[in-house]
Amino acid sequence: MQQPNTLLDALLDEAGISHAGLAARVNQAGRSRGLALRYEHTAVARWLRGQRPRGQVPDLICEVLAGRLRRPVGLDDIGLGVPGRPVEPPGAPPTAFVDRATALWRADEQGRAGLSAAPAVSGTAAVIPVWEWENPPEDADVSRRGGPAVGREHVELLRSARAHYESMYRRAGGPATRARIARFLGAQAAPVLRGEYPDALGRRLHRAAGSLVAVAGICAYDADAHGLAQRYFHQALRLAKSSGDRGLGGYVLALMVNQSLHLGEARQAVAFAEAALRAAGEAAGAALTADLHAMQAKAYARLGDGAAARDRIRRAEAAAERIRPGGGPVEAGYVQPGLVNVQVAEALWRLGDLAAAEEHAVEAVRRPAHDRGRVHRLAVLCEVRVRRGEPDGVPAAAAEMAERARGMESRRLRERLGAVHGTLLASGCAEARETAGLIEEALRVPW
Repeated sequence: MQQPNTLLDALLDEAGISHAGLAARVNQAGRSRGLALRYEHTAVARWLRGQRPRGQVPDLICEVLAGRLRRPVGLDDIGLGVPGRPVEPPGAPPTAFVDRATALWRADEQGRAGLSAAPAVSGTAAVIPVWEWENPPEDADVSRRGGPAVGREHVELLRSARAHYESMYRRAGGPATRARIARFLGAQAAPVLRGEYPDALGRRLHRAAGSLVAVAGICAYDADAHGLAQRYFHQALRLAKSSGDRGLGGYVLALMVNQSLHLGEARQAVAFAEAALRAAGEAAGAALTADLHAMQAKAYARLGDGAAARDRIRRAEAAAERIRPGGGPVEAGYVQPGLVNVQVAEALWRLGDLAAAEEHAVEAVRRPAHDRGRVHRLAVLCEVRVRRGEPDGVPAAAAEMAERARGMESRRLRERLGAVHGTLLASGCAEARETAGLIEEALRVPW
C-alpha cells in the first residue's frame, strides 16, 4: 500500500504552489529539456497519495521547488528518494529531521487521505530506527539558527500539553484525542522546533517534544492507524536520541513493544524490549524495566517458549518490587500497582497455567487504576475465569467494564468489550447473557 507523500505536500504549502501550479511548472521545466509533458492537477494529487512520478519528473519537481524556495531541494526532501527506504531516512541530522517530522504533523492535522490507513512497516524498515537510537554516532549539537527565539517557556508549554493530552486520552480515548494533539503539533510545536535555540535548550526542547509525539503515537495506535502510530513512535525515538535521554527512548520502545504484540509480531516485541533494556540501562528505572520484562513474557508465551516466559515473569516481579517514586523517566508513571500482575496473568493463561493467571488477575483488579486500565484488567479476569470454568463473578466484572468504558472512543477497548461479550455468550448462563446485552448496547453506539 502506498504511503502518502507528506514531505512533498508540506513543501508545496511552504512554496505557496497549488496542484495545478506545480503541474504547469513541471511541464514548463520539462520543455526546457526537450520533454513534451502534459501533467494536470490530478497527477499531482496522485503523487501526494504516494504514486512515484516517472522518468525525469522527480528531478523537475526538485528544480521547480528549489527555484521557488531559493534553497537546494533534493529527492529525499520531496519524499522521492530511494524506493523502499524508510520515510525518515537514516542518519538525518536534527535540523533535517525536524523539517521532515513537522511535515507529517501537518498532514495528520489536515486529515490527508491515506495517512490513517497506511500499514505498519516490518523487517528492516521497522528495525533501523531502533538500531539508530541504540548506536553511535550521537548528536553533537542540536542547536538551530533562524526563526523566532525559543525559551524555557516553550519547553514548559510542550510538557504541559503532553500532560493534558495524556489525561484526555485516558478519559476519552485515542480517536477523540488524536485530532486535538495533531492540531497542537502542527500549530504550536512545529514553529517552536523550527525556531532558534542553543544546544542545551534544544535538548530539553527535543525531550519535551519527543514525549508529546509519543502520546500522538499512542492515540493513533488506539484508533487502529498503525502505520501512522509507528511513524510517530519512530519520530519520538529520534527526538529521544537527540535529547540524550536514554530513559525516554526506553519508554518509547516500550510503546513499540506493545504495538508489536498487538500486531502479532512476537519476535519483534522481544527484540525491541531487549534493545530498550540494553541501551537504557539504569535510566529505564524499575517501573519501565518491570513492564518491559512482563511484555517479553507475553511475547515468549505466544511463541510457545514457556521457560523463557517464566524467566521474564520472575524478572518482571523482581523489578516491580524495586519500584520507588521518582525512579526512571516520568513517563513510566503509567506502570501503576497491578499493571505487571495483569501482564503476567496474560502470559500465564497462554501458557495454560490458569490458576496462577487468576491469582494475578484478581490482584490486578484489587489495585486502583484509572478507568481505561481497569477495563483492561477486568477483561483479563473475565477471560481467565471463563477458561477455568468458573463463570461466577464474570457478569459483575463485565457489567463494570461496560460502565467504565462509557464515553471512551477506543478501538482497543471495543475489541476488549467484544471479546468479553463472546465469552459471556459462550458461558451459557442466564446472568451472563443479560450482562452481554449491556455490552451489546455499549458496542452499538457509533463513533
